[in-house]
Amino acid sequence: MTIGMLTERLTAWVPLFLIGMLAALTFWLDRAVQPFARDTGGAARHDPDYIVDNLSAVRMSETGKASYTLSAVRMVHYPDDDTTLLTTPRFVSYSSSRALVTITASRATVSSNGENVYFQDDVRVTRAAYGDSSELLMRTDFLHVIPDDNLARTDRPVTITDAATVVTAVGLELNSETQVFKLLSNVRGTYDPSKAPPRESGR
Repeated sequence: MTIGMLTERLTAWVPLFLIGMLAALTFWLDRAVQPFARDTGGAARHDPDYIVDNLSAVRMSETGKASYTLSAVRMVHYPDDDTTLLTTPRFVSYSSSRALVTITASRATVSSNGENVYFQDDVRVTRAAYGDSSELLMRTDFLHVIPDDNLARTDRPVTITDAATVVTAVGLELNSETQVFKLLSNVRGTYDPSKAPPRESGR
């Protein structure tokens, strides 16, 4: 299987959900911090105005089911630049009709108004297994998401794996609006059909 065919397999899932899910996350985070007072009229010291330990939040759908869950060891908000820092964030989306998607990282920074979100250190985006599709995992050390531009990118090494496929590259860019998924350089991949999950009957 060629690199082109491998990346084509990845485009079947990455652009369609990732940016939309991250956009929902950043919007939700920004709304979550709105109830707290933001007094930016004082000295421009980078001191937090509030800290939340052992954060756990759920966003419900109109039917009363969980759409997203967010947990973090700590959330810290800084009023001088309106940034929010999350320690060990874990975001789970239940909105997909196929499989839940989880994003974890050692830390994340959300800029003012959720315009940018930076996931850093041991960033993992996992789509759970469903049907005849195995679990799929994307790993990197840094992921910059720009929800208004429907864009996620990194200039760091990236590894994307499922049961039968391993793709590595340096740099990634994906756009959910154009549904363009790019691996930027040093792209390598392997595919072992013997490890692929069996196809469901009737397919």
